[in-house]
Amino acid sequence: MTKIILSGCFGKMGRVITDCVSRRGDCTIAAGVDIGEGEAEYPVYKSFAEIQEDADVIIDFSHPSVLDGLLDYALAKPCAAVVATTGLSDEQIEKLKAASEKIPLFFSANMSIGVSLISELAAKAARVLEGSFDIEIVEMHHNQKIDAPSGTALMLADSVSEALQEKPHYVFDRHSRRAKRAKNEIGIHAVRGGTIVGEHEIIFAGLDEIIKISHSARSKELFAVGAVNAALFLNGKPAGFYSMKELIAEK
Repeated sequence: MTKIILSGCFGKMGRVITDCVSRRGDCTIAAGVDIGEGEAEYPVYKSFAEIQEDADVIIDFSHPSVLDGLLDYALAKPCAAVVATTGLSDEQIEKLKAASEKIPLFFSANMSIGVSLISELAAKAARVLEGSFDIEIVEMHHNQKIDAPSGTALMLADSVSEALQEKPHYVFDRHSRRAKRAKNEIGIHAVRGGTIVGEHEIIFAGLDEIIKISHSARSKELFAVGAVNAALFLNGKPAGFYSMKELIAEK
């Protein structure tokens, strides 16, 4: 039985994960962390420093500001951690990598296996089509999402960029300049509206043909299932920096 500490337990994703875990027999939530107010069937603390219960893995769907306290706790215990919070800075990602030298740490901008698969497909397409197709990424989310572009869109762009021999630069805002599209760029566009859970599309536009690779999330539960599966995967692993690639490879 894997014991989980759920960071951001009163948030939208936290509530979905709580429900997901309640229907499983291979894991349980030992405690939660959230600065907000709410009710839970497990003890909830305002900070990691207050936690009394022991656990195997932390699942974090909260806010970038929580990261330092989370890492301090995980390193002191020690305890594995699944970090699924988006909007982390480059400096914070470097902190994750440094911590992974001492604890098992799983980081992904998107916990969907489907998104991980389209990331690999996009990278393969980029290798095959390099030089003759322009690449654009469009992401759509609900009107309450704060960060833009999404962490997933940047993850997809990075996957494509790593596959290309000539590294592109990312363009987020074309209205501020009047110029033709540069060949060596990836345009990244964010749409916010309604209750869209998550839509991502990689567009390869060539001469007289367009290739699209897309993923559509219809509920938040698929991200919850992915995060819980990542926690079970991470429990017992040696120190290291893990991602969806390793999780898929083990299946």
